[in-house]
Amino acid sequence: MEFTVSLRWDEAEATEIVRRHEGREGPLLPILHELQAAFGSVPEPAISFLAAALNITRAEVHGVVSFYHDFRREPAGRHVLKLCRAEACQSMDGEAFARRVLDRFNLDWGGTTPDGSVTVEPVYCLGLCASAPSAMLDGEPMARLNSESIDEIAREVSR
Repeated sequence: MEFTVSLRWDEAEATEIVRRHEGREGPLLPILHELQAAFGSVPEPAISFLAAALNITRAEVHGVVSFYHDFRREPAGRHVLKLCRAEACQSMDGEAFARRVLDRFNLDWGGTTPDGSVTVEPVYCLGLCASAPSAMLDGEPMARLNSESIDEIAREVSR
């Protein structure tokens, strides 16, 4: 299934997304993923809309959106850099590497650069423990990261 990101809340489009999941057991997560793919995030109007559409409380929808790190309340930058924060990466100087990356882009965790080029997010294991420290840039794994890797990442996200 291919999506185009509109970044503007469109209730008609959201209604169509919900309709595609009618009769499915436990449709909230798949609907949230599809909404985020369509709108770049799970915008505030989606919470009440989904609660009404699925006959659940707004608190339930909000709880799911806030619990899972992959859901965003605001659209991400053009590139998403996920830095591993798990123990193996920490033991290989991952904490210092992450700090250098955040400093390079002048960001805090979850932040997006003012030009919208990159969002930096924490992730708690990429399964690349033998190649720590690791990251994922736009879904592509990066391993054995070091100071030179920061320049490579900066070049990639500036494209």
